[in-house]
Amino acid sequence: MNAWQPIAPVLEADSDGLSAPFTVQRPPGDAPAAPLVFATPHSGRVYPARMMAASQLDASAIRRSEDAFVDRLIERAPAHGATVISAALARAFLDVNREPWELDPAMFADELPDYARGRTARIAAGLGSIARVVCEGQEIYARKLSFAEARGRIETVHRPYHVALAELIAETRAAHGVAVLIDWHSMPSAAAVPAAGGRRCDLVLGDRYGGACSPVLSRLVERELEAMGYAVARNAPYAGGYTTEHYGRPGRGVHVLQIEVNRALYLDEATLALTAGFAPLKADLERLFAALAEMDWRRV
Repeated sequence: MNAWQPIAPVLEADSDGLSAPFTVQRPPGDAPAAPLVFATPHSGRVYPARMMAASQLDASAIRRSEDAFVDRLIERAPAHGATVISAALARAFLDVNREPWELDPAMFADELPDYARGRTARIAAGLGSIARVVCEGQEIYARKLSFAEARGRIETVHRPYHVALAELIAETRAAHGVAVLIDWHSMPSAAAVPAAGGRRCDLVLGDRYGGACSPVLSRLVERELEAMGYAVARNAPYAGGYTTEHYGRPGRGVHVLQIEVNRALYLDEATLALTAGFAPLKADLERLFAALAEMDWRRV
């Protein structure tokens, strides 16, 4: 396959089953393990048949919410000692970077239980754990969903993903005394805000305004990326999502940083085809992985 062609989404034919909700890649035997866990919660490309049957969008339009190919951008991380967990199911099916019961009652034919009646800005925007719209504001569904459908998605996708992620963090912390989780995302180029010097940012680091990780981690990543010529912003417009807030406990040795990559660096945003920028960006990120692996995190 030509590396610069779009990769088609996977439309599952079996409406009674789902793909494994995630994959885990560990360092190869010749790579010393590092206290690094990388996650890509939004790069999944699997769209179950029953979801597509309820959707009014075609396969091309519904992919607008994907953090397309972020999993491929970081696929060399295990060679530098990082363990990588990647969601397989599409974000539009179930967003694992949301509180699980963050549901929009307007999407459902039946009444939601009390614990699923939250009111958040993400729900108002149509981007709860089960999205109402893709990122361009197009409504996904042609009909109301049932709460049973939502519960099934949460129990078969969100719960196992976070059980696995929590286990990887605990395992890493037990082995190294510290765990460093990087949550990898991509952002539409239109969302990129000016960084230092007024240039639109290439990457945004979200650390919950210093609450999710030691400043050593944020400074290291910022310094390495800026040395490569990238414009880097902090916490605007993305300060970190559910994963960053839920797991970031620097006082307990768990440091979490969200990194958003401007899609214009590596992707044709209209066609979702990789551009010539993909290879150099991937190589630069591998240099960042090496710097993270070489850090003595026990001193943080």
